[in-house]
Amino acid sequence: MLGTLVNVGAILLGSAAGGLLKKGLKEKYQEVLFQAVGLAATGIGINSVVQNMPGSSLPVLFILSLALGTLFGTALDLDRRFNDFSAKHLSLRLGEGLSTAIPLFCMGTLSILGPIESAINGDHSFLFTNATLDLITSMILAATYGFGIMLAAGALFLWQGSIYLLAQVLSGFLTPELMTELSIIGGFLILASGLSVLKIRNCKTINMLPSLLVPIVFFLLRSLFIH
Repeated sequence: MLGTLVNVGAILLGSAAGGLLKKGLKEKYQEVLFQAVGLAATGIGINSVVQNMPGSSLPVLFILSLALGTLFGTALDLDRRFNDFSAKHLSLRLGEGLSTAIPLFCMGTLSILGPIESAINGDHSFLFTNATLDLITSMILAATYGFGIMLAAGALFLWQGSIYLLAQVLSGFLTPELMTELSIIGGFLILASGLSVLKIRNCKTINMLPSLLVPIVFFLLRSLFIH
């Protein structure tokens, strides 16, 4: 868990620095950072999709996952529930920031593969690299949305911690094939967040989160019935 703890610490540190920076920024500079975050998220999402899609052996699975997952998330109305929670306990702008920060921090290839390498091989290099990237990203996000971006560190800890524990218990199940599919879907979620931040299209990324469960269920069923 050392790599995950370093990653969490990097987000907290970056968010603190960015939150302090925000207080001294004029509104026009905050708006420029806001656009930069949207462009960065869009680019990172596209890069994740392009890098991982050639390695997919199931090129239709990500389409099925996005379709079924988004339908399920929409049926549960996850986006509205999240916005209602944000309006009640946080602020709508911070809620928008967290809906961008969480996919950025959690859905990247390094954030998915890092805990597995850490659990199985004791190699923290992926997570240390990811921590460096998240340090910079969290500074920019907090300079745009404020100190509340620190809350994304909790989501990252739960996400990477769960993968770490699963990797220890189910190392044979978390295959590179499954990780590739999760990275592709994660890339689309990050891309959707970027488009929403840029106000090109309100993709309601929160409703799309269940898409990550579809390949897990698919590979689990395949392992049970196909040997």
